[in-house]
Amino acid sequence: MANPPNVREPETRESAARVAAQRSGTHRGWAETKEQLRAAARTEPGRLWIIGTVVALLVVAFGGVTAWEISDRSAAASDVVNRSQPLSADAASIYRSLADADTAAASGFLAGGQEPLEVRKRYDTDIATASRLLVKAAANTTGSAESAQQIATLNEQLPLYNGLVEQARANNRQGFPVGGAYLRFANQKMSTSLLPAAQKLYEAETGRLYDDYDQADTWPYAATALGLVALGGLVWVQRRNFLRTNRVFNHGLLAATAASTVVLLWLVVGHAVASSDLSTSRAHGQESLKVLNDARISSLQARANENLTLVARGAVLTEGGKDLYESEFTKEMASLTDKLGAAKKLADDDAGKTPVAKAVGDMDEWQKRHTAARKTDDSGDYDGALTQVLASKGSTGECFDQVDQALDSAIAHEQRQFTTAASDGRGALTGLPLGAAVLAVLAAAGAGVGISRRLAEYR
Repeated sequence: MANPPNVREPETRESAARVAAQRSGTHRGWAETKEQLRAAARTEPGRLWIIGTVVALLVVAFGGVTAWEISDRSAAASDVVNRSQPLSADAASIYRSLADADTAAASGFLAGGQEPLEVRKRYDTDIATASRLLVKAAANTTGSAESAQQIATLNEQLPLYNGLVEQARANNRQGFPVGGAYLRFANQKMSTSLLPAAQKLYEAETGRLYDDYDQADTWPYAATALGLVALGGLVWVQRRNFLRTNRVFNHGLLAATAASTVVLLWLVVGHAVASSDLSTSRAHGQESLKVLNDARISSLQARANENLTLVARGAVLTEGGKDLYESEFTKEMASLTDKLGAAKKLADDDAGKTPVAKAVGDMDEWQKRHTAARKTDDSGDYDGALTQVLASKGSTGECFDQVDQALDSAIAHEQRQFTTAASDGRGALTGLPLGAAVLAVLAAAGAGVGISRRLAEYR
């Protein structure tokens, strides 16, 4: 049986012919365009038109890239002031609140069945503060998997810790020795779960802060290079114009050069000032804050271990047979000494140095009183040791409170320094993206007008 005729073959041939014709037409059109450009480049008006177009595009590109790069730096500087540094500070406050709550729980336990009202209030305030800041951190740490994981851990473990402390209090009020075991278990949960998670959260948020610093401080190389090329092109065009016409000024080109110069100077000076202020906020604000927060944490952990030494009564030992909490106290006090020394070096004015110096003096007195309290306890006078640790006057607790207050004053001062310097750095970039875009458009218009004036002379 014969195959049916292929009725689509003529249509296919016609389609292929149309496509070939279109390609041929496109090729001819592009060839004609290139030929027209070559012909225009052989005449002075054509060359002027090409030069004017290139210069205008360079100026517009300069303005656009400047607006883009500076917007990026400005957003990073705003994040430093409004997002990453506050989150880092909140993470430090979470750690501090948890450590202080652990200290208050141990102090209240040592006071006996009738826990002092101010100690209970301090514990409740610390737990409420940590819970509130965790909610805030969860809402603001978008995009950070590490932060989200640590916040989840803290939210899970904090109620368990609080429950253990309440069990310790209930047993302590009834005079049951098992209350001490509950408190030690609560401290273990704080030391092995809560505080490490809070530390990782603080490190993650501080890392984001330093990333924002680096992004804000990166020099806008592309914008600077385009600015120099655009200015070089404008100067070359005006020199060419002068050599060919003996006319010194072309008002349009002169205006374009002035506008481009303003943008370039604004870019260089504005970013340099912003970088300087941000560097100041980092060196004399954030770095000091980090060391002071670490010092405060060390003092809190030292105080908690000092209290737990009396709570445990030698029941918890290191592998070497020494009292675990006394060993931890010694380690944290050594850390506190190092961090206060670093904070003193970083402080750049009397308002920053004075509270740090006071903290050092109070820490030294704390060490002396602690040594005396340990001798009293080791001699068998447990009640006397309790008085030396917990009394409102002449105790190690009094020294701890003074160290904490001095560090709080130093942190408040460095926070103000950070906020002032970082806000100044962000302010130095204000208006530059919009200003660069507007001036670039004006410069391109000026270049166009200047070239048009020269073209008009050939008509």
